[in-house]
Amino acid sequence: MNNKTIKNWRGHWQDEVDAAFLYRVLLNLERAPERQTIYERLALIEDRHAAIWERMLAENGTPAPARRPALKACLLAWAARRFGSGLLLSLLLREEGREVKGYLALNRESTQEAAKQTALTLAQESAHHAETLGQLAHAGSEPWHKAESGGFLRNVVYGFNDGLTANFGLLAGVFGATGGAANTGHSVLLAGLAGLIADALSMGSSSYLAAKSEAEVYAHEIEMEKQEILLMPEVEEEELALIYEAKGIAPASARKLAREVMATPERALEEQVREELKIGEARVSPLKEGLLTGLATAIGALLPLAPFFFWSGLAAVWISLTVAMLSHFAVGAARSIFTGRGIWRSGLDMFLVGIGIAVAGYFAGEWASGWLK
Repeated sequence: MNNKTIKNWRGHWQDEVDAAFLYRVLLNLERAPERQTIYERLALIEDRHAAIWERMLAENGTPAPARRPALKACLLAWAARRFGSGLLLSLLLREEGREVKGYLALNRESTQEAAKQTALTLAQESAHHAETLGQLAHAGSEPWHKAESGGFLRNVVYGFNDGLTANFGLLAGVFGATGGAANTGHSVLLAGLAGLIADALSMGSSSYLAAKSEAEVYAHEIEMEKQEILLMPEVEEEELALIYEAKGIAPASARKLAREVMATPERALEEQVREELKIGEARVSPLKEGLLTGLATAIGALLPLAPFFFWSGLAAVWISLTVAMLSHFAVGAARSIFTGRGIWRSGLDMFLVGIGIAVAGYFAGEWASGWLK
């Protein structure tokens, strides 16, 4: 068994351990007996999932360590205990959706029959968990589908990040080129404003074009739906029945209709694409998305530039550096919502990237200035 596969399995194991821990946090915070029962059942199932991975790891010569929640899970538990369980519930719903997607991929890619069957079983059970949580959170169906995740919210975060990073590097380069001269502030303002405008226009136009090409995302979602119909038809049939019930069809008739539809995979796919994914409907205006992304980029680019409007010399440089570093960490933490990485690790990564950009920009500007003389 190669190291990459073992690492993947241990990642799934840790996800199950974290989920069991967080469901018990919700159990302790919940006052309604019926919800407590649901959370307890979900926690026990996650324990069973962790045990499955423990057995597979042990059979392949890599025993799992003692079950302990990861730092991210502990931080989420702390936030839930102090600010309420609503955020934690929505994040667990997202996590169950991510697990479904991951297990379906593992089922397709595994060469071991035991691993393929385990992944399929866990995908089906995680799908049921997602449906249960969706009902508790009053959320939409099947959160592992992310047709909207490529939309303007993520583009706003990444646009903000691009503006911050690019303009901060530009300002560092100008400061390096001028050697920290007293009149640096004027040069930095001119370069920063030019960089802000150029970057905002670039990101805004790119976002506009990306929105117009969203059909590729829809094609991916249709393919995933096709795989789900083949791999777990009973889950899809139940989901379709719920959709029909939401339209006012009696439960018995909804189940019968869903069963008839699922009997023909082509018809089932067509129905799910129309009823569940809503593909074909306009989700967001490309122009609106382009404007929002461009504006977010401009705001990100303005943050490291703003101190030079009020201060000059080294004071402005140090304030700009502080603002930029804090902003890099915050943007990294925000990106973790879309990447699935840990908040602190993602934030620290972006913080280090910001420092690297500052150093590289400064010395690049200093070198360019000397070379051009």
